[in-house]
Amino acid sequence: MTETTRADSSPPPPTKRPVRQLLAASVGNAVEWYDWYAYTFLATYIAAQVFPKGADNSLVPLLSTFAVFAVGFFMRPVGGLVMGAIADRHGRRNALTVTILLMGSSSLLVGLTPTYAAAGVLAPVVLVVARLLQGLSVGGEFAASTTFLVESAGPGRRGLFSSFQYVSTTAGQLLASGIATLLVDTLSDGQMNGWGWRIPFVLGAVLSLVGFWIRQGAQETRSEEQRRGPRPGLLEAVRRHPRESLLICGITAGGTIAYYTWTSYLPTYAELNAGVDKSDALLAGTISLAFFGLLQPVGGLLSDRFGRRPLLLFFGLGFAVLCVPLLGLLNGSFVVLLLVQCAGMVLLTGFTSISAAVNAEVFPPRVRAAGIGFPYSLTVALFGGTAPYVGTLLKDMGHAGLFPWYVAALCLGSSVVYLRLPETSRVELRR
Repeated sequence: MTETTRADSSPPPPTKRPVRQLLAASVGNAVEWYDWYAYTFLATYIAAQVFPKGADNSLVPLLSTFAVFAVGFFMRPVGGLVMGAIADRHGRRNALTVTILLMGSSSLLVGLTPTYAAAGVLAPVVLVVARLLQGLSVGGEFAASTTFLVESAGPGRRGLFSSFQYVSTTAGQLLASGIATLLVDTLSDGQMNGWGWRIPFVLGAVLSLVGFWIRQGAQETRSEEQRRGPRPGLLEAVRRHPRESLLICGITAGGTIAYYTWTSYLPTYAELNAGVDKSDALLAGTISLAFFGLLQPVGGLLSDRFGRRPLLLFFGLGFAVLCVPLLGLLNGSFVVLLLVQCAGMVLLTGFTSISAAVNAEVFPPRVRAAGIGFPYSLTVALFGGTAPYVGTLLKDMGHAGLFPWYVAALCLGSSVVYLRLPETSRVELRR
């Protein structure tokens, strides 16, 4: 049993303005993910302007754009480690300030990236730098905001506060999708290729300043004892708590592949394997995402009432048993796709709504942010970030039916971890 499962004789007082704390974490997190997903939605326009066209293959610029996207993904573990260490050494609020300014700067850099025609090879170099900064920021944001949210919660409310991690993530994703769709429907192709694709990124930089202002008024959640104590080393969490680090990986593996499969890849999977119309697939994805965001506080409240482990097992065993039959139901129908997506979102809520609380309850306060950030982001990069690639590769190899089994197997593996987790929902969280 780790020290997080022992009650502290003198716990710090609860935060005085819980709504402001929720807003500070949620607004910043939404802005972070708005910027992250805007790149995905506008990839075709970025490809046409920033990368040279292949001589014989028009997909070369798009593939290059997604390669840069992957580079950003694999910077997330570095961000989780570095920004998590800043949160542990200098305070959660300071780390949150750094991450949102970093994301705002990188978003502006994407928006101001020169075209290949104007700057040559400098154009993709600028884009790569921007994506590296975005990856660093997103990885750090999860580490700092997870710790901040859970430590801001009052007694019996950690699950509820935890759920706003994915409420805000979903809000950012929906905002990016909505603005991208609005611009595509409003502007001509020439305008979108010329300057329209830059608007969401410049807007992201402005929104980052709003998030920065809100976070300036947030209350620091790191205790006075931590401030007075010696500062932890960069790798102290991994070095001194290897079991807890591996536990975070086991908790996250099934959850992250289920999340990215159902929230990002499923529309493409339905198009490739069930012949669903592209517009129908995107509409079903948008509706199910909104439904998913509304479910998160419900899951958080249930975990505060009944515990973390029942919800985690509901998710893990539910996906292990139902993933294959659910994806097998896809038949080209919009209604069937929407029902499959919403059913998966209900199961997925058992993980997403409480993952922040579960992760925070695993590590001691001294290294909580870095302890969460690095193993979590590494696992997301390995399993969540590669889900679309694995699914598409299996389809290309003629084994598309194996992908649902791959997702189910990882969820079953995580379920074994959940069975062995101690129940921590009613234990005082040390700060």
